[in-house]
Amino acid sequence: MKLSREKIAQQAARTGRRTLQLSGKAGGRIRRLSKRSWLVLMGVAVLIVGGLWWWLRPKPAKPLLPVVQVEPAQTDDINLYGEYVGRIRAQQFVEIRARVEGFLEKMLFEEGTYVKKGQPLFIIDPKLYEARVNKARAQLNKDKALELKADRDLQRIRPLYEQNAASQLDLDNAIASYESATASVAMSEADLTQAETALSYTTVSSPLSGYISERSVDIGTLVGPNGKSLLATVVKSDTVRVDFSMTGLDYLKSKARNVNLGQKDSSRKWDPYITITLPDNTQYPLRGLVDFADPQVDPETGTFSVRAEMANPDRILMPGQFTKVRLLLDVREGATVVPTKSVVIEKGGAYIFIMRPDSIAERRLIELGPEVNNRVIVERGVIPGERIIVEGFHKLAHGDKVDPMPVPEKDSATETEESVK
Repeated sequence: MKLSREKIAQQAARTGRRTLQLSGKAGGRIRRLSKRSWLVLMGVAVLIVGGLWWWLRPKPAKPLLPVVQVEPAQTDDINLYGEYVGRIRAQQFVEIRARVEGFLEKMLFEEGTYVKKGQPLFIIDPKLYEARVNKARAQLNKDKALELKADRDLQRIRPLYEQNAASQLDLDNAIASYESATASVAMSEADLTQAETALSYTTVSSPLSGYISERSVDIGTLVGPNGKSLLATVVKSDTVRVDFSMTGLDYLKSKARNVNLGQKDSSRKWDPYITITLPDNTQYPLRGLVDFADPQVDPETGTFSVRAEMANPDRILMPGQFTKVRLLLDVREGATVVPTKSVVIEKGGAYIFIMRPDSIAERRLIELGPEVNNRVIVERGVIPGERIIVEGFHKLAHGDKVDPMPVPEKDSATETEESVK
């Protein structure tokens, strides 16, 4: 039962009034008390007052401990990325050129459509080349006839020479005539092949399957080596290549982790891949694998070229387009990570506050690694599972006792959403 000070004061006033009333009736008796009785009464009064003070004394306030939020250090597989500016180019880009001279007669395709390999595209006036083929064929027939005659002459002279009916000179002339006729036939066959090849060039066909551009010349234009030779271009873009440049520092970091860009490694569970961002800031759904890295650094820029190949079945990626490239450089498996906001960086290094099992805050120096999605890798200084103080550590000193509380679920959910973004 607790008594307030006001009630005690009221009770003391009533007791005083009652004492005064009694004093008038028994004044003679009080005066008759001895000194010893007075001392006893005073001692009792002191004990009563001391008991009341002990009973009503204010209880000592408990020391207020700093409230902090703690979160355990975790282990996770951390993907490390690099961002670069890349340029898209077609896997194959072929210029269609006229290989013989002549007037362009026909165009056998629709501009911007898909053409197949070997499909005729242009027709150059073939009359001149047909005439050359006919002339070469006629010359070949003539040379074959002369070869046949020379062969028959040689067949007649050879038995006569064996019978001493013909001289050595006659035999030598017959042999020379036959060999000369044979050489003429071979030369005429080559001329015919050359003429037929030139005639075939008057029909310009597509060297690969892909999408063709608009024509570069009009019908009736003189084309060929001495005229306009570029007729159109064919682009194979169902698979594209993405070119970008990396710094020499990136190369050294990848080598330090035994990651050879452009080379497949069966000992790893992952391969360096890229994702790209489209002009509307959306991410292209497919990934591309790095298949080439230049073995030397450009001394003017301090970078080296890297290439990745990416599927483009819907032709969303256009050759010549610039884009943002995100490259997976490394995967740190089982890395110890802590929230970035819990780390304090000063001239002497980086440190965090760890709460010991007895709720004592410990200031500990750490060695930092890369930072990813508001979390930082701790290379040295923290053991997984130790409780990290993530909020309220700014006014702490080493050895302070703290009042811990877990990180609210809302904050954890917010950090997860930011990491996904």
